Amino acid sequence: MYAITRPESMARIDTPELAQAYIDEMIPALQEQIGDKKVLLALSGGVDSSVVAALLIKAVGQQLVCVHVNHGLLRKGEPEQVIEVFRGQMNANLIYVDAVDRFLDKLAGVTDPEQKRKIIGGEFIDVFAEEARKLDGIQFLAQGTIWPDILESEAGIKAHHNAGGLPEDLAFELVEPVRILFKDEVRMVGKALGLPDNMVYRQPFPGPGLGVRCPGAITRDRLEAVRESDAILREEFEKAGLNGKVWQYFTVVPDFRSTGIKNGKRTFDWLCIIRAINTVDVVEVTPEYLPQELIQRLVERITAEVPGINRVLYDYTPKPPATVEYE
Repeated sequence: MYAITRPESMARIDTPELAQAYIDEMIPALQEQIGDKKVLLALSGGVDSSVVAALLIKAVGQQLVCVHVNHGLLRKGEPEQVIEVFRGQMNANLIYVDAVDRFLDKLAGVTDPEQKRKIIGGEFIDVFAEEARKLDGIQFLAQGTIWPDILESEAGIKAHHNAGGLPEDLAFELVEPVRILFKDEVRMVGKALGLPDNMVYRQPFPGPGLGVRCPGAITRDRLEAVRESDAILREEFEKAGLNGKVWQYFTVVPDFRSTGIKNGKRTFDWLCIIRAINTVDVVEVTPEYLPQELIQRLVERITAEVPGINRVLYDYTPKPPATVEYE
């Protein structure tokens, strides 16, 4: 395998040929490291874990055990896509865990953003560890660590988000086949591995999922309003040809109601905030100014199709002073 440090002589993977060359070099390296043992992977459906899964399936096949935990905070259709792509198309050894009730029960009544994050992260580790203990012969843990994670950890910018957290009795050896790649290179490798575009070019998505886009205490009906409005937003952006041109776009439904009118009657429902942004380094973020026709369609569809929404706002705030997410 490649060394822990990225070789200075390593060319950027910016063509399909270089991506395939990386795959051809990585597969025998993974086979040598893993041998005839089993390897475990938490498969979220995000770019990094999906590419790692596809690489390992090519390298060791059924020796890879993928665990997909549905905590109820994923976007519409994402759990189904993970199952279809990896179990249906790639014949992966995939364990699906429906933990929606477990997570949402733990989050009930919790309003503090940091406490919500800790509950989501801690519960995920607990669920994953429980599944791991049910399995025999697991010696390796695969992770979607990428090169920016390493750089930020070494610089003290943030803790390595993939390191640690599992109980001591689960002492696995790490397998990190994309750890020396940048995000754009991971996408190139994913494309060469045959993963679908809507998985390879998936937008950045926070670890706590839609939990940070449901400010205040998370309720099932408001969470569903976030999920449905987000699905409408993504559908309309794709129709308008913006899905590959805008860095990130999503909806937020805060725990705040306003008076409205529907079918001639007063309503007292939530508002939906649309945020669409562009950035190079995420240090500074600029808003995307949408065509008025698109905004009008979004307002009409969200207020008509999403229960509990009677008002739509658009967030034009850059970073700074705002951040990307609301929590």
